[in-house]
Amino acid sequence: METNKTVGVMGGLGPMATVYFYDMIVRMTDAKSDQEHIDMIITNRATTPDRTDYIIGKSPKNPVDVLVKDAKKLEQYGTDFLVLTCNTAHYFHEKIAESVKIPVVNIVEETIIYAKQKGYNKLGILATTGNIQTKLYQNMCEKYGIDYLVLDDKRQQHIMDIIYKDIKSGKSADMEKFNKIVDYLKENNCDGSILGCTELSILKNDNNLDNKFYIDSLEVLARKTINLCGKNYK
Repeated sequence: METNKTVGVMGGLGPMATVYFYDMIVRMTDAKSDQEHIDMIITNRATTPDRTDYIIGKSPKNPVDVLVKDAKKLEQYGTDFLVLTCNTAHYFHEKIAESVKIPVVNIVEETIIYAKQKGYNKLGILATTGNIQTKLYQNMCEKYGIDYLVLDDKRQQHIMDIIYKDIKSGKSADMEKFNKIVDYLKENNCDGSILGCTELSILKNDNNLDNKFYIDSLEVLARKTINLCGKNYK
């Protein structure tokens, strides 16, 4: 595989998740010197309109123009492929991919491919309401033949509170609320849970959650990125 590829990271969605992704790439890359690490160009477009607010009709501000503009800039900078550190933004994946000539990795598909390879049978999908309403993970589970469970409205609102009122607001996640949701998933025969929002990836890291039940979409993306750059991961 060709080495020394440069990845363009479309970040800022949110900022802390972008920092976490960058940190994860550095820590996971099997490198013995600076020069063995991955070349990355990162945008931190924190002012990108909220993806969920637009998708559910809460805001008229369409984020796609900002996303496409950044994708083109990263391509012009000489990146070989792009990644988005936001699951919900993959609602616009096709338009972003059509705007550039370089590949745009799909975090949703890579996460479900990983789950399929690991032999999961039924996945609880934890993601933003925008992600759930557009069926990003549901459709991908169906494509790869994996059963899934989405939350009822009350529990889904609890997840949104954890994402927006806790993590995006710079607070610690309400783990009592989160653990009750996880118990609900396990009671309904889920043998794994997709952390389909990068803020939930931060939650997993901050609370040292295990890798057996929780499938961290951002970690899957990090491994794929390292692989595409011709490097090995730890």
